[in-house]
Amino acid sequence: MTDSKVVKPYNKEESSKKEEVAEMFNNISKRYDFLNHFFSLGIDKLWRKKAINQLRSLQPKRILDIASGTGDFALAALKLNPSEVIGVDISQGMLDVGIEKMKKKGVDGIVKMQLGDSEDLPFEDFYFDALTVGFGVRNYENLNKGLAEMLRVLRPEGKAIILEFSKPKKFPIKQLFGFYSKYIIPFFGKKISKDGRAYAYLPESVAAFPEGKDFINIMEKIGYRDVKAQLVSGGIATIYSGIK
Repeated sequence: MTDSKVVKPYNKEESSKKEEVAEMFNNISKRYDFLNHFFSLGIDKLWRKKAINQLRSLQPKRILDIASGTGDFALAALKLNPSEVIGVDISQGMLDVGIEKMKKKGVDGIVKMQLGDSEDLPFEDFYFDALTVGFGVRNYENLNKGLAEMLRVLRPEGKAIILEFSKPKKFPIKQLFGFYSKYIIPFFGKKISKDGRAYAYLPESVAAFPEGKDFINIMEKIGYRDVKAQLVSGGIATIYSGIK
């Protein structure tokens, strides 16, 4: 079953959401890191730190970062002293930036970046102790299939951490974030990345994503246990966790 409301970056009839997401990230890959930290005012780094801390008691040695992009979540995972971190993404442009980043930081011996599809992960069952997804699940073409693949590659008692944008519910954050995401992000995103649709797609995809209790229900239906959600920064983002 695919998502009932499919939001695509470029809305081309002849291409799938997966193809358009890969195209979009290839287009903006050179400016992605700058824009990401610019728009979040650096708060995204704190969100990743909070998310990674939820894995600390597990002491994971093999970690998979899906929709890894340029590898920021994979880098944050190094705080857990793993023996292996693999970052998977469908955009070769983003991966190329990430590969250079790992080399410059001298961690390319631990962090491997590779091309891969979240709905068809190239790993054996039960391989990873933990996995992370940062702002990626709303880009899945088939959410259920992607979540099921994540569960497949997790070992029993392994943990999945999903960091995703959400829609703040309380005044004044709701109004401020609504204005910021609808007007400010698309305006500067278009100016700096030269791809107008990429940063208009961001608020559209957040609006269409089944957040909160709806997403928890989906994770539980797929087979995750002890599913929890933690709001961060007044509900601008949510950290979801689930155990196999």
